[in-house]
Amino acid sequence: MWEKKGLIYNVDGKFEWNKSHAHVVCVDILEEENILRVFFSTRNGLNQCLPTFVDLSLDTFEVLKDISPNPLFPLGEIGTFDDCGIMPTWLIKEGNVRKMYYIGWTVRNTIPYHNSIGLAISNDGFSYKKAFEGAILSSNKEEPFFVASNCVIKHEEIYKMWYLSCIGWEIIDKKPEPLYDIKYATSVDGIDWKRTGRICIPLRENEGGISRPSVIIENGKFKMWYSYRGRKNFKTFSDESYRIGYAESIDGLNWIRMDDESGIEISKTGWDSEMIEYPLVFKYNENKIMLYNGNGFGKTGFGYAIWK
Repeated sequence: MWEKKGLIYNVDGKFEWNKSHAHVVCVDILEEENILRVFFSTRNGLNQCLPTFVDLSLDTFEVLKDISPNPLFPLGEIGTFDDCGIMPTWLIKEGNVRKMYYIGWTVRNTIPYHNSIGLAISNDGFSYKKAFEGAILSSNKEEPFFVASNCVIKHEEIYKMWYLSCIGWEIIDKKPEPLYDIKYATSVDGIDWKRTGRICIPLRENEGGISRPSVIIENGKFKMWYSYRGRKNFKTFSDESYRIGYAESIDGLNWIRMDDESGIEISKTGWDSEMIEYPLVFKYNENKIMLYNGNGFGKTGFGYAIWK
């Protein structure tokens, strides 16, 4: 099971663009510098997400360097898929090149928001630039609603992506709320994706969303941690608030859901006592580490746990 080590970081609101939240993290392990660079999104006064990072010690997970005065890269031009928000969701390294997949946010007239997936590139691990002004994965004729948080692994010379796929909206308490599950796509270059339509983690009865998949390969198995929630009262402290689930697969396509074996639950008190969500699981040396968010969808910052 996971042994919780506590809260690591939350923003202090000292800049106009980081008034609240530190959520949906991804990491870059800089072994030579003994640094764990944690990318995440924070929200400005307009509740728009913007990307940034902090540097942690790989030994103690203490903060070595706080966020910079400016976001990692800016919102898109008006009318583009990320003109209302940018949220880093996954990072992979290939030599000195980093590919950062991020969620782009825009607003609609009939629904609160629309998401797509974009790509940013770095050659130094510090500065990032958008690869394209447009999204690399968005709604299409098979998926007419939206796509969001994703995980990417290069395995057997193929890029494999597990991602949130919105399957519709429903009216809850007179407001539209999205329904979403986890689907699967492949690519030969990590840019152009072939969608399979395969549902890896479907919704159960009375569930409203499954999000932020985090996949590792261990002992010949694909292992996925993710968030799941109910349909109605998930925004307040209740049994329908986000929890962290778990599934296993032999091929990355057919998954067995085993939420009771996720190894982590809400705490009795504190920053993660109402909900836990958006897990990122990675391995370093002999340890398996999870970074995750707590109450308020990351309003209380992010913390970590180590697998025991």
